[in-house]
Amino acid sequence: MLFNSFVFLLTFLPAAFLLHAAIERYRPAMRLPLLLGLSLVFYGWWDWRFLPLLGASITLNWLIARILAKRTYPWLFPAAIAANLALLAAFKYLGFFADLAALIPGLSPPRLDLVLPLGISFFTFHHIMYLTDLRAGRAPSLGFTKYALYIAFFPQVLAGPLVRWSEIVHQFDERPYQRPDAAERIGRGLMLLTVGLAKKVLLGDPLAAMVNPVFQAAADGAAVTTAQAWQATLGFGLQIYFDFSGYTDMALGIALLFGVVLPQNFDVPYRAASLRDFWRRWHMTLSRFLRDYLYIPLGGNRRGLAMQVGALLATMTLGGLWHGAGLTFVAWGAAHGIGLGAGVLWRRAGWPMPILLGWALTTLFVMLTWVLFRATSFTAAGAIYAGLFGLGELGSGFKWRTILMAAAVATLGPSAWAAVHRLSPRRWLAALFAVLFVVVLLKIGDDANYEFIYFRF
Repeated sequence: MLFNSFVFLLTFLPAAFLLHAAIERYRPAMRLPLLLGLSLVFYGWWDWRFLPLLGASITLNWLIARILAKRTYPWLFPAAIAANLALLAAFKYLGFFADLAALIPGLSPPRLDLVLPLGISFFTFHHIMYLTDLRAGRAPSLGFTKYALYIAFFPQVLAGPLVRWSEIVHQFDERPYQRPDAAERIGRGLMLLTVGLAKKVLLGDPLAAMVNPVFQAAADGAAVTTAQAWQATLGFGLQIYFDFSGYTDMALGIALLFGVVLPQNFDVPYRAASLRDFWRRWHMTLSRFLRDYLYIPLGGNRRGLAMQVGALLATMTLGGLWHGAGLTFVAWGAAHGIGLGAGVLWRRAGWPMPILLGWALTTLFVMLTWVLFRATSFTAAGAIYAGLFGLGELGSGFKWRTILMAAAVATLGPSAWAAVHRLSPRRWLAALFAVLFVVVLLKIGDDANYEFIYFRF
């Protein structure tokens, strides 16, 4: 079920919260089994046929972890990582590999497109993080319920954030409603939920309505005017921010309602003055994963400049492929790898970069590369780029007010996490957020309900 749906907001979430509160008070030993059961109900609501896959993935990885904690089999860890990646590849990349093979003259492999299970990219990476840390001696052996809940905890199972075991597992042993700040945490959770929902429904979805037709026209082979191209490019850059950061704010808020603090995932990324700074602010938990489990094992910055630049390119290219089974995603990731490498060379040369110029160049680069991320093909991306660089008609009707308002919200204010935690509890503040929540609910009932972008990954 979607976070931005009536069935979740008005039925599942209130019922789950009340049931959890009762169990935490009267049967605290049943708290974790309850949370696990709620998580499985939430996950299976979309399509119950994916539940056996999630259950089998959790069970097999837990059994492997139990073996690794007791005995050392040199082959078991790489086999487990390979099996997890193979499962991800089977559902997500079979069609992609078939398309690549079809480019070879004389080959015409069959194309098998499987339905992509929700959250498979995220729970696969959670398995990999835990198994890697366990093998390195950094993680303890977990019981089945704790491990299953770490993987399937419903606020973050579908689209993150990517949570390290060390950030969440110790919280499973707490009694969150017995804390002296329990009421305050619940209040801040409701505020984060409301802010995230407002970002998605009041900003992200209206931007989607003006972005999608342009990219669809480009995919259909129609010419794109300069006004349309810039509207779609800037609009999508803002849409994906409000959509994904809104989801994350909701996830963090919902987790707080159940006594769990998840890590922050966005920190006003469009204020970044360099591409390196951007990736420290955008999808922060994925950036951290790529750094610690891919970039550093590939050599990082410890083996010379050439190795560092190569590691950046490989890491970001694979990061692009993780986002989607298409060459446009690979090109998007590679472009960011090249951009990060260029930044390393610039800093090594000792050349200055004024903050304002760095911000302008970073924002322009990020917006231009979002075209590759959003376009369905290189041909469609080419049509957008042709419009951006004035190779077609100028056109008219650029919705600058919408873009300007969204850009101001994305760049001038603090992150939702920071803002909510700076506010002091006040009755008028609670009333204000209650009104905002009602407004968003009315908007949900009035318009089409857009799926979160990162549900596709």
